[in-house]
Amino acid sequence: MDANAIGNNTRDFCRGRYKNFVPPDGELWCEPVWDSLLCWPPTKASTTTKQKCPFEDGFDTTKSVEKKCGYNGRWEGQNGTTNEEYLHGWANYTTCLTPEMLRLHGKVYTNTIEGNMKMEIAEKTRTLEFVGLSISLVALLASLAIFCRFRSLRNTRTRIHKNLFVAMVVQVLIRLTVYIDIEILRRKTYGIQRGIGNTPVLCEASYALLEYAKTAMFMWMFIEGLFLHNMVTVTVFQENSYYRIYRFVGWGCPVVMTLIWAIITAFCYHPKSKFSRCWSGYNLSSYFWILEGPRFAVILLNFLFLLNIVRVLVMKLRQSHTSEIEQVLKAVRAAVVLLPLLGITNVLFMIEAPLHNVKKFALWSYSTHFLQSFQGLFIATLYCFLNGEVRLALDKTISVYLSLRGTDLQARRQSTFSGCQPQRIASEQLSDYGASLDSWTLDRSFKIPLSP
Repeated sequence: MDANAIGNNTRDFCRGRYKNFVPPDGELWCEPVWDSLLCWPPTKASTTTKQKCPFEDGFDTTKSVEKKCGYNGRWEGQNGTTNEEYLHGWANYTTCLTPEMLRLHGKVYTNTIEGNMKMEIAEKTRTLEFVGLSISLVALLASLAIFCRFRSLRNTRTRIHKNLFVAMVVQVLIRLTVYIDIEILRRKTYGIQRGIGNTPVLCEASYALLEYAKTAMFMWMFIEGLFLHNMVTVTVFQENSYYRIYRFVGWGCPVVMTLIWAIITAFCYHPKSKFSRCWSGYNLSSYFWILEGPRFAVILLNFLFLLNIVRVLVMKLRQSHTSEIEQVLKAVRAAVVLLPLLGITNVLFMIEAPLHNVKKFALWSYSTHFLQSFQGLFIATLYCFLNGEVRLALDKTISVYLSLRGTDLQARRQSTFSGCQPQRIASEQLSDYGASLDSWTLDRSFKIPLSP
């Protein structure tokens, strides 16, 4: 990688390189300056200097950027004027943007004021996303611990839940790692910046793994919808017989799709730009629909599953002779509960952002990022923390713990007043412990049937 890509992207480098420069007698020269992206060398008045575009997100390093030194020996501003407050002048870095990023820049900056407002909204939604992902991560990990801890919860339905939660955890972890890395580098003003974003192999691998986890999450959402649809609509359904197929579809198919997308992106997405920073803007390219297309199809299929499930539910409610209003409320409640599990809320993130209007963009940005970042919390709450089987298992564990603790406390009190009867107390402790353990074991064995 040439020095122009990374080496001169520091203030210290710029100062050290041109500290001994002295303009020729009788000539006006613009002083060397570092504009936070590139170090511009001393330039003679009324001339233009050109450099390769820096190694930054969304920039094509095969392109060039220009900067003009005015007739008075000062760097020119945006409108060809000089300003005492901005001695480093202005360079039009939009010439460095890739076609995808250039189109996005044109939509965001319809004018400077609205463009800055949109960027401020994007920064705030990033904070919202970071908080939501962190809370979702804790909720998902707690749910996985609960599902793995209790044997009474081991059935096909909870196995599907666990696979979905694992895919979501991997995705959340990668997102948080990338966001934290970006924030650390953003605060580092001086020196060569090292991070995931400018480490070629690590960066592409991180985003490939992120897209794999995201695709796996959608596939397990499809399996959730298919499984639930079959449970509700199929008269005789053997839930255990299809689990191997579920695992292949949930984890195997995303491998194939992600590999195809990664190979095509690596060879076809701006191949001439040797230093293109980590496939920057890859989600704006047409190649991204290799992954986005199947995900959209999953949402569409799950929506059809949801409609049929609600239809069957309404039919069963009518047979139970409940009131019309109560039937509608129950059907709507069931549909709303299933929306996050089936991933239907993700369709908002797939539609094009309304960048032409600040208010519409704010509404779209806050709503989509809120739903996406807190999706893990919603799913963990609805399908683990509020699940009847989970609450029953937790209640039994807590009662056994309290029973054992109460027995232990009672034995300690008795030992204080009757220290001459150790054998009797020990036998009572063992007897109470055995009774509690036996009742717990029998309750688990007979009241909660275990799945194979």
